[in-house]
Amino acid sequence: MSDRARAHVFVAGRVQGVFFRATTRDTARQHNVDGWVKNLDDGRVEAVFEGPQADVKAMVEFCHEGSPQARVDDVDVEYERPKDLDGFEIRY
Repeated sequence: MSDRARAHVFVAGRVQGVFFRATTRDTARQHNVDGWVKNLDDGRVEAVFEGPQADVKAMVEFCHEGSPQARVDDVDVEYERPKDLDGFEIRY
């Protein structure tokens, strides 16, 4: 699909232990975005979003806010070639 996009995102701040991953998963599923999200050892959250460009953009915008309990300090985004992911999961 030509309008399919992929964003690889790193989110810094108070983003672990505040339901960031679960909220990201639920939001991605609402937008029909494929990919995954996981906590990193350095305290950040890493995520990959794949889907229609507008929906991937919405997920990147979501990462600037996060879950209600989160405090997002920084979001780094790299756009990559889609790899045809299917579904959205929390990785451990």
